[in-house]
Amino acid sequence: MNNWRKVKLDTVADIKLSNVDKKTTEGEKPIRLCNYTDVYKYSFINREKSQDFMVATCNDNEYEKFLLKKGQVAITKDSEKRNDIGIPTFIAEDFDDVVLGYHLALITPYPYKLDGAFLHFWLNTEYGKKYFENNASGSGQRLTLTLDIIKSIPLYLPDLPTQKSIAKVLSDLDAKIELNNKINRELEAMAKTLYDYWFVQFDFPYSPPLEGCPQDGVGIGKPYKSSGGKMVYNAELKREIPDGWEVKTLLNIATYTNGLACQKYRPTNEEYLPVIKIREMRDGFTEGTEKVKVNIPERLIVNNGDVLFSWSASLEVMIWTGGKGGLNQHIFKVTSKMYPRSFYYFQLIWYLQHFKMIAELRKTTMGHITQDHLKQSRIVVPPLDIVKDLDKKLKPIQEKQILISRQNQHLTTLRDWLLPMLMNGQVRVKEAEERLNMAAEPSVEYKTKIKV
Repeated sequence: MNNWRKVKLDTVADIKLSNVDKKTTEGEKPIRLCNYTDVYKYSFINREKSQDFMVATCNDNEYEKFLLKKGQVAITKDSEKRNDIGIPTFIAEDFDDVVLGYHLALITPYPYKLDGAFLHFWLNTEYGKKYFENNASGSGQRLTLTLDIIKSIPLYLPDLPTQKSIAKVLSDLDAKIELNNKINRELEAMAKTLYDYWFVQFDFPYSPPLEGCPQDGVGIGKPYKSSGGKMVYNAELKREIPDGWEVKTLLNIATYTNGLACQKYRPTNEEYLPVIKIREMRDGFTEGTEKVKVNIPERLIVNNGDVLFSWSASLEVMIWTGGKGGLNQHIFKVTSKMYPRSFYYFQLIWYLQHFKMIAELRKTTMGHITQDHLKQSRIVVPPLDIVKDLDKKLKPIQEKQILISRQNQHLTTLRDWLLPMLMNGQVRVKEAEERLNMAAEPSVEYKTKIKV
């Protein structure tokens, strides 16, 4: 870093504060608006992500100033929290209809002085975050970054080729993580489609027994309901279900174990388990994660592959892949000795929509699910042999998702370690590339075609 030069941002880039609102005004140019939440959510913006942006309009001057172009960086400039200010996203493609919205700043690097991807990663360093946190102004519930503050952020820059090389290493890691996330979303959608086809639409593969043959042909043949399989009316559900299927509760098919109160299990030595709270469910373990003794009851220990359900404050269900930890009291660990994981996982996900629908009708926040709520639930339960037939298809999908999630955690750890090291010159690009190549081995071939 000895030969890196210190500059202010406005000497190597143009900075503008957007004033484009969400209104649709007749006679103005129709556009899609990149809003605050889009910048906050995505580390980069491309055409695929922009498909969900809201529709709005802007005048010609706004269009010319805030149309998104490849190489730019957008940041959040207003927030209620200091650590939500200055969040950057990189504009990865040129657009002809996407404009940056209000409460955001658009940074356009001068092409022969600053690489936009390098700037994006620089702003993600602890140094960049702290600069914005410490220099945000305002009072009450609204904090903001003034134009002068953004212009004055100090950067340490190597030459342009080195900027591009550093940015490429980190971008390659982000691309691998993004690809894995996309694969996992496709796998999750595929698994849910199979589950819905079998246990919601009741079109599991079925062949009627041949005359004189007592055994049926579940698992092969035509779709059950669509092919005229026998359906019976269930008075409790007020709808038809396949003949021989039962109505049970979520508690009938799985055990919901509540977590621990951390205060009772504080570690007294260097050995500890990290505690999985709602934040850890979303973001994984961090330096701020609470710790508990390693000798907590076995039922309160979470391992990779366990199903977790946050019943307080949020309603989220996930298959945990973050490593061994202790279960927090606001999360259920869901297990079953009889039914496979794929069954109780998707049954719970399906029933969450019912909980949320009740909350919407009552105009309340259904963020506190108890054992009584689970006991009052009503679900359709197939014979166990049909459940196991579907699990043969779903289990490999879920195991592949777990593997990919674990790989992403490794890649994220590597990226987060490399980011400050590359930005202060402690690690050279060549060494970082070697680590990246090692992280890519062994390569995994992902196949997403599964037969229904």
